[in-house]
Amino acid sequence: MLELYQFELSQYSEKVRLILDYKGLAYRKIEVTPGVGQLELFRLSGQRKVPVLKDGDTVVADSTAIAMYLDRKYPDRPLIPTAAKERGLCLLMEEWADQSIGVKSRTVLYGALSQNPSYRASILPSDTPDIFKNLVSAVPPQLLEVVGTGVGLGTDTIKQATDSLKQDLEALSLLLSESAYLVGNSPSLADFAVAGLSLLLKFPEGPYLDLPDSLKGRGIPGLADNSAYETFFNWRDRVYSEYRQPSTSATSTGTSGSAPTSIDIE
Repeated sequence: MLELYQFELSQYSEKVRLILDYKGLAYRKIEVTPGVGQLELFRLSGQRKVPVLKDGDTVVADSTAIAMYLDRKYPDRPLIPTAAKERGLCLLMEEWADQSIGVKSRTVLYGALSQNPSYRASILPSDTPDIFKNLVSAVPPQLLEVVGTGVGLGTDTIKQATDSLKQDLEALSLLLSESAYLVGNSPSLADFAVAGLSLLLKFPEGPYLDLPDSLKGRGIPGLADNSAYETFFNWRDRVYSEYRQPSTSATSTGTSGSAPTSIDIE
């Protein structure tokens, strides 16, 4: 059984989950506790970031490396086109998505959370006591702006990331206006990278993730609800409906999409 060490809200983990589901591979999700759980992850993989895939004695870190490994080890339903131009475009777009959407979406998410108390509270785990949700909601936006500036997420940085993502989403919408997929006539690594990495821009509405119901279908104001990018988000919904497996699979069967198991720390 494949094991995916992950964060449920990690876009890079979601990219790998989409790939695993597309290939029809059964896997078990293991949720890594930030901090202490990453020490165990370091012992396993030599680094602390998710996602990490364990396949028997083989351990692979990094979403791109995992995608390449899965395509070699499990060649059914290949991820990368064979034609030279399409292969080049696929690899280029996957790398672009990692460095563009993957990075900038975290920045704009912080901006949305700092300015929107209800959104901030809704992103907490569903079993969070109301008293803690109220405390989180009550944090003044000005304080979060100061904290954000201290870690490189000031107002100007958030605005730059937001403006850049608007251009990205416009470009993707144009590419998808006359094509079912980003590269060629079938899904590829480019599609799953872009779809998975856009997770934080707008959470999918379906039963794909372990999320509070209040978060499903919600996203970054000005991006997720902008009609100019409707083509993109409609395309992403279709990718999910066709290839992503729901998270309601019984955990006892060990099928993909089961609720994550916490990592064990010795």
